[in-house]
Amino acid sequence: MTAPGQSSTADGTTVTVRSSGLSPTDVLAVARGGAAVEIAAEAVAAMVTSRSIVDNIERDGRPVYGVSTGFGALANTFVAPQRRAELQHALIRSHAAGIGAPMPREVVRAMMLLRVRSLAMGRSGVRPLVAQALVDLLNHDVTPWVPEHGSLGASGDLAPLAHCALVLLGEGWVLGQDGTRVRRGSRSSTAPTACSACF
Repeated sequence: MTAPGQSSTADGTTVTVRSSGLSPTDVLAVARGGAAVEIAAEAVAAMVTSRSIVDNIERDGRPVYGVSTGFGALANTFVAPQRRAELQHALIRSHAAGIGAPMPREVVRAMMLLRVRSLAMGRSGVRPLVAQALVDLLNHDVTPWVPEHGSLGASGDLAPLAHCALVLLGEGWVLGQDGTRVRRGSRSSTAPTACSACF
């Protein structure tokens, strides 16, 4: 018998990410067992609905923090539409400031899955393709190289997540099969095509 978020396939177990969440068994199956991941149609629909709010902000030209304005001290600075993708890319690069040895592969895989689960709730305004890009990394057994030390802000997860996001942009590092650090985009990196349209 499979767990509530899982289904049996010819190749093993598939964990389906739904808006309602994941079980600890689901997380272990992906993080340690290498189970495949898919996003439920209802979760994709929730993300599409949420994203439409951001698209409306873009269309209306309203000032919204971090969408059409800068961050922190630049919160009152309007960012032109043609420079907003550049702003998001710069934010990711600036936050990828961790140091130290890499976190274990299973920890990073769990973190990625849980981020997909958060996005699948449909409350972040993210495009579904961002969540799918993380799923693609998991399903291709590509693990971002994430240093074990470093945090930004109160949540403490911004630096580790930024290191993951760099890989989606075709930058940063991934963990080689032997645990070594491999530059994203090198011949020895098997990561899927960069998600340049994600942000």
